[in-house]
Amino acid sequence: MKSIKIVVEKHPDCYIAYPLGVKGAVVGEGDTYEAAVADVRSALRCYPAGDVWVGRARGRSVHP
Repeated sequence: MKSIKIVVEKHPDCYIAYPLGVKGAVVGEGDTYEAAVADVRSALRCYPAGDVWVGRARGRSVHP
């Protein structure tokens, strides 16, 4: 399993989350931090690598 860090950015109207080191357009968006992380986790489940372990995002453990 591969460990991946997720970056979450707060924008004026939403949160954007994306994994570092993953090629392609894998991005999550949401009205809250948690919603953005959940969205990018969902996108990673569909990512061709398949066996992705999502590590820590801002000190919180998240798993695909």
